[in-house]
Amino acid sequence: MLYWINSGGPLMWLILAGGVIAMVIFFERLFHLHRAQIDIDDFFHGITTNLKHGNDLEAIAICDQTPGPAAHLVRTAILNRHEEKAALIRTVQQAGIKEVPRLERHTNLLITLAQILPMIGLLGTVLGLLSMLVMLQQGSPLAEIGDLAGGLWTALLTTAAGLMTGIPAYAGYHFLVNRVEAIAIDMEQISSEIIFFLTQSIPGDSNEPQ
Repeated sequence: MLYWINSGGPLMWLILAGGVIAMVIFFERLFHLHRAQIDIDDFFHGITTNLKHGNDLEAIAICDQTPGPAAHLVRTAILNRHEEKAALIRTVQQAGIKEVPRLERHTNLLITLAQILPMIGLLGTVLGLLSMLVMLQQGSPLAEIGDLAGGLWTALLTTAAGLMTGIPAYAGYHFLVNRVEAIAIDMEQISSEIIFFLTQSIPGDSNEPQ
């Protein structure tokens, strides 16, 4: 393996470094999104049960102990429940807008790596072929097939490495995007449910902060 990396030249090390960065980003984001995606039905049931019994502080404590943007939006709604419905909707929406960039953090870098790593590999192959042609031109007019084949596979190493790192990075990016979209749907759903609950389901007197 080390022989192949060294045979690919400096660009091979650049591709390898990019592949490692892409892998770190993917697993860090995967862990973060896994924690952020909760069972919103069970969570919402626990919140509404406490609110129905007037346990606002307990409901807020549940939100604080629950990771992810959905819990943060519910907490924001509870803390601002005294506002008019339109104002409450705006407040929760603004909180949701702030949460989305946190979910998408570093994903732009991941897709950038997925796009440029194969291009770096192709560049390495082109440079390798040019170098091989120069050596052939300067050498014997009758070049041996073994020398040509050896130079060719060495030049193609960077393209192979670029594809082997770029394709998984590209697939990982779209996997993360799907997870972000799923969490965004949960955020929208639970925001609508908590706003409806706070403005419709609880009698007027219980709308006052506990």
